Amino acid sequence: MIFPQTILKISDNSGGKFLKCIKILKKGAFTRKGKLGDLIVGSVQKLRSKNRHLSKVKKGDVVYALVVRTKVASNRKIGINIRFLSNDVVLVNKGLRPIASRVFGVLPKELRVSKFAKIISISKGLT
Repeated sequence: MIFPQTILKISDNSGGKFLKCIKILKKGAFTRKGKLGDLIVGSVQKLRSKNRHLSKVKKGDVVYALVVRTKVASNRKIGINIRFLSNDVVLVNKGLRPIASRVFGVLPKELRVSKFAKIISISKGLT
């Protein structure tokens, strides 16, 4: 589960390393927790040490992000629970296009919907 003030790891090559969640964007009922595939608004807390001057984001920038991995297990319809070792996000712009050109690691199959097709195509694969 992702709550406001949660520190998340950025798993793309946009230049950021950690992001602090500010708000979870969900349509429908009021909710305070985010899960796999949710959009959040966050602030970049730390940058990667290599090539800081070439980074696409700066420390303190408020950006949109897509939650791609969570520590809490998510259930699939066939009865499998999938869980990851860390809470990770991918930075996106307002049009849900990725800011970066690469995504590190594999992504879950739950993200295989048309609006996240570009993010899936630049990742290593699906689990």
